[in-house]
Amino acid sequence: MIVSEFIPKPYKSFLESGSVAYSSPSNIALVKYWGKKDYQIPANPSISFTLNNCKTLTTLKFSKKTTKGFSFDVFLDGIVQNEFKPKIKQFFERIELYLPFLTWYHFKIETSNTFPHSSGIASSASGMSALALCLVQLEQYLNPERTKTSFNKKASFLARLGSGSACRSVQGNLIVWGLHSNIIGSSDLVGIKYPYEIHSSFNNFCDTILLVDKGEKEVSSTVGHDLMYGHPFAQQRFAQAHTNIDKLIEVFKTGDLSAFISIVEREALTLHAMMMSSDPYFILMKPNTLEIINKIWKFRKKTGLHICFTLDAGANVHVLFPKNESSEIRQFIKSSLVMHCQNEQFIEDTLGDGAKSIKI
Repeated sequence: MIVSEFIPKPYKSFLESGSVAYSSPSNIALVKYWGKKDYQIPANPSISFTLNNCKTLTTLKFSKKTTKGFSFDVFLDGIVQNEFKPKIKQFFERIELYLPFLTWYHFKIETSNTFPHSSGIASSASGMSALALCLVQLEQYLNPERTKTSFNKKASFLARLGSGSACRSVQGNLIVWGLHSNIIGSSDLVGIKYPYEIHSSFNNFCDTILLVDKGEKEVSSTVGHDLMYGHPFAQQRFAQAHTNIDKLIEVFKTGDLSAFISIVEREALTLHAMMMSSDPYFILMKPNTLEIINKIWKFRKKTGLHICFTLDAGANVHVLFPKNESSEIRQFIKSSLVMHCQNEQFIEDTLGDGAKSIKI
């Protein structure tokens, strides 16, 4: 698939060397995407909260070279990471058409995360979006006539080709990715800011991430996505995602937190139901995941507070709640849920505004 809108005109400037830097956050999907087509196209639309504190910081240093092909080194926290190179090489191959300068330079990619390495927080979304933003910023220097809107759009488009959910990390704080008939401007190619009214109840949501299991997943998300091909419930699942986004349009307008909770938790459990009913089937939740979920349900029933959970493709639990109820809920998390985390580790986060340029 060639998307001509993102193929640049001849560059007007040239740089021998330099550096650019960006921070880009992770995100947590409320309506999940599970299953994708060729060219990183989602099988169904998704909608996500952009986080604030869990982010990747990336500095891209570039210098002119005379050899052909891609040339780059990758560092995480100052340590060379050769195991990252195949994924980045694949990313460069996918986007070379849209960034022809990739073969002009040797790149030194220096990256770090604000969350613990191997903490179970997906770093592909924040990492690939940060790298994509650095590359588009470099292109901006070579051809400065781009608007901020087109900048974000191209960054999201490129980030998607590195990691699908990375396209939702460029902007904040509520992002839609995937074509949906009732969301104007939605696209399979890029993530867009949610375009409709958002009730004040959702302006200050919190996300406490409970690190149940920090080990490598038994089944990768890439394999999980592929198992949706031929899945007996795939088409019903894709239709459900569309329906749940329709419901959320009304929820975001009215501020109906009870309806929000029902949709978000059902989405999380459906995601894992797809895993447990695929061929081959697999389970990524752990016993402590279920302990946390049951305690959340009991606490919500007892207190009437608007606490809920969602899950990524793993064992860790994202606990979502409005800021105005945070005092009692955070106390509950620390007294009753943290004990189920590996080494009692958890991360407190809030909604964020998206990626930011870093001055260097």
